[in-house]
Amino acid sequence: MDAKSARGTPRRTYWARPVEPLNLLAADVARDREEAHLQRVSRYADPYLARRSAGKKHPVEDFLFTYYTQKPGQLKRWHPGAGAVLTGGQASARMGWKHYRALDDVELASLGLAAGSTAVTFDRGAFLADRQEAVTFADIILRGTAARPAQFGCFGLHEWAMVYRQEKFDLRHEYLQLRLGAAGTDKVVEDNRIRCTHFDAFRFYTPDAIPLNEHSPSRETQRHMEQPGCLHANMDLYKWAYKLLPALSSELVMDCFELSWRIRAMDMQASPYDLADWGYPAIPIETPHGKAAYVEHQRAFAAEAGILRQRLAAELGAMAGASR
Repeated sequence: MDAKSARGTPRRTYWARPVEPLNLLAADVARDREEAHLQRVSRYADPYLARRSAGKKHPVEDFLFTYYTQKPGQLKRWHPGAGAVLTGGQASARMGWKHYRALDDVELASLGLAAGSTAVTFDRGAFLADRQEAVTFADIILRGTAARPAQFGCFGLHEWAMVYRQEKFDLRHEYLQLRLGAAGTDKVVEDNRIRCTHFDAFRFYTPDAIPLNEHSPSRETQRHMEQPGCLHANMDLYKWAYKLLPALSSELVMDCFELSWRIRAMDMQASPYDLADWGYPAIPIETPHGKAAYVEHQRAFAAEAGILRQRLAAELGAMAGASR
């Protein structure tokens, strides 16, 4: 029943029958995990929420909460992942949460719980009924990206292409200055090869920068062009992870979030903006030293992202296997 994409990547078929083994989480273990998760998220989310309340912005540290659709309150909700069973107060709290279900008496008995006990777990059937398309697309992107060779020659010039000839298009950033000025920034773009493969970066290019890119990524070609050296493709592991909640554990989602956070910081250090006063010294990619530093970071992030991509793909593989 498998279909194939245009590049021959097999698509997994996900059936709705929930047959995964159930694992009862001890109440104290679940509470500890939930508290640890809340503290982990709060480190990033609370300063953002405070800035938002004060009407302030941060060019680096707001990004994951403004660009991506997962809101701080959603991220703070802890999910144990598919197959985990919660009881007591934690189960009661999740009775109304989407894609959770109560265990039946047969399942309760198999776990040594009394009939009628309050216990919940991930509702695979309801999740797949609602999210089949998202699950399939995430699987295609993750496996396709992992199968391609990494490219390390972009040097973060996508950020520079987004402000190329910005004065012509009246695209000044409201509170950031260009480190080399407008003319110096334009010269960096013109003196280098621009070869971005990521559509969600390319779509923000200025009109004059679009023809300078060696590739023409689009939403339609995304599944064929994503490659594991791309900073933005690796940042997007966070997006694919939270879109799969509550099938995944929140711990895995936060692993992806924190990698994305660090990638964003480096991406902006290599950007044309002067962020020194914000605590982010420049990586001057217009110089050989800066290019070398960029590639060193890029390779390290690609290695970390490769491990997370494998973990996400394994979760999708388990979902396909358990759902057949």
